[in-house]
Amino acid sequence: MLVEDLKLILKVAEFRSITTAAAKLDMRSATASAAIKRVEAALGTELFVRTTRHLRLSAAGERFLPQCQQAIAMLEQATLALKGEHDEIEGELRVALSSDLGRNMIIPWLDELLDEYPKLSLRPHISDSNVDFYRDSVDFALRYGSPSDSNLYGFKICNVPRILCATPDYLAKHGMPKHPNDLKQHQGLFYQLQDIINNVWDFTDGTERFKVKMQGRRASNDGDLVRRWCVAGKGLAVKSCIDISDDLLNERVIPVMQDYPHLCAELWLICPSRQSITPAVRLVRDICREKTKAILNQLIEKGILDKRVLDN
Repeated sequence: MLVEDLKLILKVAEFRSITTAAAKLDMRSATASAAIKRVEAALGTELFVRTTRHLRLSAAGERFLPQCQQAIAMLEQATLALKGEHDEIEGELRVALSSDLGRNMIIPWLDELLDEYPKLSLRPHISDSNVDFYRDSVDFALRYGSPSDSNLYGFKICNVPRILCATPDYLAKHGMPKHPNDLKQHQGLFYQLQDIINNVWDFTDGTERFKVKMQGRRASNDGDLVRRWCVAGKGLAVKSCIDISDDLLNERVIPVMQDYPHLCAELWLICPSRQSITPAVRLVRDICREKTKAILNQLIEKGILDKRVLDN
């Protein structure tokens, strides 16, 4: 049994809720449920009695919990006794990054880390394709969207609104769209993944959703190239507010149709196993949270985003 799984058992027993315990331990509910099943399978008995509304310890769980607490306490004391040289941030950061986010945001942040921690090294895997942790030899990834596989471990970094944007020159020549229906007369700049062009854009006014199939002559599987086309005035693009934040803050591009926002995404740090969550990876997580929060606050101050984007 994994120690982290046992710590989760204690949290679930404390809060009588898998969802609350998962939130306290910075993991997804699906991951927490899978961990409980692993422990119960190893013990050959159920530790919790679950109903649609309530969760409580079973008789076996009542017997197991005190000894589990003692075992965790002894392990933590032994760990504290070994504190010192082993706490140093070191190792190789083998990370998968998307092209735009990776090149223009994450890599500069990681370079700062390497300057501060001389025993760290960096091996980024830059690609907009879906990562395969084993084929691509990476230990963690920074990606938009929460992990769909309950066997993966993830930390949410922040909410990331997608923003429809274009240059002032492009809008002066072609007009400022006010409603999703106005987009049909504009040139779209498209992101393409596995030969599928994302030319259907989804907007909402809070009550109704609008899907628009755009026309356009430019599409690429490289998100950074799509951003460069947008900054060059070639058309309208839907971009992550993080990816295009510098262009928005310096008014190289401006947000369009803010009354009809595109659906919001999330940025996650994803690991294939708990063993991959090293002190260095946790440090990357914390720095990404700090840096992205600062960017979101700048966009809020400029009136591009609503402050509710900071809500988890």
